[in-house]
Amino acid sequence: MEPYQAVFKRKEVKYLLTEAQLFALRPALEAHMEPDDFAHSSIYNLYYDTPDFRLIRRSLEKPAYKEKLRLRSYGVPDEEAQVFPEIKKKARGIVYKRRVSMPYGDALRYLSRRQPGGDGQIFQELNWLLTSYGSLAPRIFLNYKRDSWKERGDASLRLTLDREILWRTEALDLRRGAWGEALLEPGQVLMEVKIANAAPLWLAEALSENRIFPISFSKCGRAFETLCKNKLDETEMRRYA
Repeated sequence: MEPYQAVFKRKEVKYLLTEAQLFALRPALEAHMEPDDFAHSSIYNLYYDTPDFRLIRRSLEKPAYKEKLRLRSYGVPDEEAQVFPEIKKKARGIVYKRRVSMPYGDALRYLSRRQPGGDGQIFQELNWLLTSYGSLAPRIFLNYKRDSWKERGDASLRLTLDREILWRTEALDLRRGAWGEALLEPGQVLMEVKIANAAPLWLAEALSENRIFPISFSKCGRAFETLCKNKLDETEMRRYA
């Protein structure tokens, strides 16, 4: 198996682009960046939460500290494929990610507390989260196509482009593949700039010239908001049926 990075600490700044904005920005990206080691990927996630979505609801309140638990794979896994249980935390604008690698079947059993995990600090953090909330289970599936870039000569700057973001709250098994409701409007691209410190001047100038501004955007948060809106709409339809 290819080596993987277990710990991340960085800023993540998000931008919602049109294809026209991305086309205008691309010359600057190609002049300073190159595809990273995993340039094109299809990412599958199961977000774990309580029955009342306590983790997502807290995240949407924009507290000083928030955390999420997800299970991630790159491609549709089988029982033995390596996947990544991850804790994603955000404190005062800094994102911290901690993850381990294990076979998909083992990961499902571990996260449902039917078998132990492993040794080490990250497993201790995962165990604490699972114990603290007590009723965590898969609640939202998210899949998207991702292009990944890194700055030439400085791999600490990464940039990702996510398209075809799909979500669902049924068939919550990564083996069921990519299908669900679209999260973005047609032609939209979610760009994330991942940096250790400040963005380089060339990138700041290119974003400013093309009037591309940061936004607050959580994929699972946006999916949860859509889920709530759909349920309200269904309730209204039943009231007036």
